[in-house]
Formats: sequence, structure tokens, C-alpha cells
Amino acid sequence: MKNRRVIMLEQFKKHLDKFIKISDDEFVDITGYFERQRLKKKENVLTEGQICKASYFVLDGILRKFFINEKGVQQTTEFAIENWWMTETFSYINQTATEFYIQAVQPTEVLVIRQHAFDDLLEKHPVMEKYFRMVYQKAYAAAQMRVKLLYEHSREELYRQFLKNQPAFLQRVPQYLVASYLGFTPEYLSEIRKKNFS
Repeated sequence: MKNRRVIMLEQFKKHLDKFIKISDDEFVDITGYFERQRLKKKENVLTEGQICKASYFVLDGILRKFFINEKGVQQTTEFAIENWWMTETFSYINQTATEFYIQAVQPTEVLVIRQHAFDDLLEKHPVMEKYFRMVYQKAYAAAQMRVKLLYEHSREELYRQFLKNQPAFLQRVPQYLVASYLGFTPEYLSEIRKKNFS
């Protein structure tokens, strides 16, 4: 029976295969640039004031990015589920202190690549530059679409869209975090849910 590490690496290889073609030997070398890390529920990998020095690929579980607004309320800006990336790009690129947190929503397993390892990886394996370019393009397109939805839809319509497009995700994430992501109070989301499910 395969051990968990092998299964996780096979999962990462399948993900890479959707974007680029690499040999098994090259893949083995590429994985040497990553560390595997297990996170507990609500464990932070980045907190406000720190400098972001890594990117995280989710193997199992969910990460979220949030900031704390002037009223002391957590505002979620992004989630990453299996086979997706999370980092704080502005802090990572500029090596400046972040205003964000990155936290595990549930017990989560990630592949971590530190900044120095990332630079070496791209130098030794140029094909990974193509991979990350495609991933960033996809993330940018998704962010644009989210902004469009925020402008075009009422809060209730926004929730319905989310329900339609991400039903499995909604089952996995606490409602107060869904509310935070959509810009609602938990009470308001509760009212919308009653209307939609009654």
C-alpha cells in the first residue's frame, strides 16, 4: 500500500500535468524544492506584520487569507482548497510587512516553497516558470470575475451564485467564514439561508 507522502506527490504531479509536461526524473528533482507541512485547524502560517517568504500548495484541507479591519472584524479575501496555491503576493514580491493573515480553516496539509528555493527552482527548471505564469493568469482571471460579481449582484444573488458554483465548498467551510468572504454579517447570511432553504 502506498504511503501518504507518495499519494500526495502523485496528486501534485497530476496537477502539474494539467499545465506542463515533465518527466518523472525532472518531477523528482522539482519536489526537492518543496517541504511538506501539516497545519492544525486555525493555525497561522502568516500573521500581520510579518514578511511573506513562502507560497503554499494545498494538498488536503483549506487555507484562507484575511485581514482585520478598523472595527476589529476579520475580512476574508481568499480561500485555497486542494490543488490550489496561497501566498501574500505583495509582501512576497516586495519583501515588506504584510497586513494579512494566512490560516488553516481545518487540519490542512501543504507543500511549501520558500522564496530562495523558488528562485532556484525557476532557474534550474524553466518549465516551472511557464507553470506559475499559467497559474497566476488563472488566479487573476478568477479575481477579476469575483470583482465583476460583486458589482453586478445584490448580496442575496451573490450568495446564490456561490451556492450554485461551489456547493461542496460551502459544506466544508463554517458559515461565519462564508459571510466574511461575501462581505456579510453572519446574521445576514443566516437570513438569506432561511429564505433559500425554507
